[in-house]
Order: sequence, then structure tokens, then C-alpha cells
Amino acid sequence: MTHFEQLVANYNPQNDIELVNAQRETMQKVALAGLERGGFFEHAAFYGGTCLRLMHGLRRYSEDMDFSLVEKNDTIHIENYFQPIVDEFSAVGLQVDIEKKDKKIFGRVESAFLKEDTEAYEIKFQTRKMMKVKIELDTNPPLLFKTERRLLSQPYAFSVRCFTLPDLYAGKMHALVYRAWQRRIKGRDWYDFEWYINHNIPLDYTHLQERIREFSGKTISREEFLQELRTRLSSVDMNMVKADVLGYVESPRELDFWTNDYFLMLADKIQFKE
Repeated sequence: MTHFEQLVANYNPQNDIELVNAQRETMQKVALAGLERGGFFEHAAFYGGTCLRLMHGLRRYSEDMDFSLVEKNDTIHIENYFQPIVDEFSAVGLQVDIEKKDKKIFGRVESAFLKEDTEAYEIKFQTRKMMKVKIELDTNPPLLFKTERRLLSQPYAFSVRCFTLPDLYAGKMHALVYRAWQRRIKGRDWYDFEWYINHNIPLDYTHLQERIREFSGKTISREEFLQELRTRLSSVDMNMVKADVLGYVESPRELDFWTNDYFLMLADKIQFKE
């Protein structure tokens, strides 16, 4: 048994779906270890749903790994850190390829915020091409966020530079309100929103406003944002929201209480970071 297989076995998967999720999550941790060993986090920070899952125990699985430079710098590229990633996978007994992703294809479907200055790649097993992890680096990011170091224990103990929770929250709320729905609603945004509210995380409106300004050119007040949020929450088809997130949650019964009115009540509980 390879070290990678041992790490997967620690999840004790009980079926094929759990096995795939355990393999993907182990790949994510190995990739993070490689990036840390290569010095990537001197210049960049981890954010998004996978960060919330791995670093804060979010009870839903996540596929993509999102990174942001901590300051605008056109000389830092994620390709420079591929060799440490490949070496880290080799150390746990896996050979992987890293392939550039065609943004024209997946951008329309999966991300309304993929910009020209976002680098996107996929890490794939050489023997199982369908097992893959997508990594994205925003090289010209919205700023005014804070970072912190968070610990991971697999494949060994190391730390990862991450957005703080209030700024992770800001990124999620920007996605929930302004993400173009396109072919499907990303119900994972709603799941994460509920998590932030239930964990009493304050929302960093400074970073949220910077995201809104960079992507749309608008400067809006907190009250205007909350109105746009309520419009989004009241108009969404909740069946479509549940259908999207269903395959990612550990316990589908968590979604039983979800209604438009429920999320409007959650919106009333938003606290802002002062």
C-alpha cells in the first residue's frame, strides 16, 4: 500500500462516492504540501470553499482549490511551483500530470468570476485521468484582505497561508449575490453562507466592497448590498439549490429545512466586522 493509499484509508470510506471524495481531498492536501514546500505561500493565500473545508471543518466536500496573490505582482505564476507539487505526489507514491485548463470552456459553466489574469490548471493521476483537482491563482486580485497561517497534519504537519474567516466570508457573499447562474445555480454558496451565520463569523465588508468594485465598478453601501442579497435569496429556485449541493454534503438531511424564507431569516443575522 502506498502512502497515498494509507492517507485515503484514514477516511474509512464506506462506498465509491466516499472513496472518490477521500481521494480528491487527499490530493488537495498533498498539493498544498507541495506548494508550501516550494515557497508559494510567501506570495499567495488559500481561499474559497476548499479552504473552508480543509482548514475549518466545513461539512461539505469541495473540488476546486482557489488561491490569490496577497499583492498584485505579474512575476508570480503558479507554473513556477509545479515541480514541488509533482515531487510531493511522488513522495506519497503517485505520478501526476498538471495540465492547463481551457478557460473558454469551464469558465462559462463553473465560474462567473474567472478573469483573464486567473491561471487555471488541473492535477490528474497519470493512471486515472478522471481523478483530478482544479487549481486557480488570481494574479490580479481584489485586495484589502487579511491572512493567517492554519495547520494541516497530512501528509505531514505543515501550515498554509489562508484568508481569515471574515474575508473568506466576503468572497463567498460576493459569489452568492453576483455569480452569474448560467446553466445551474451553485447551491454550495448557500450551504457555506449558512455555515458562516451558524458559526457567528463577522463579514468583512471592506474586502467585500473591494471585490464588488473590481468586478462591477460599483461602490455600494452595506444596506444596498443587503437588499441585493435579499432579492437573490427570495428569487432563487430552492429545489435547484438543493440539487446542486446534494452530492457534496455528508448528511443530506441538513438540507431538509432549506426554504427561501429560512435564508431570508439567516440574512437578518449577518454581523459586520468593525
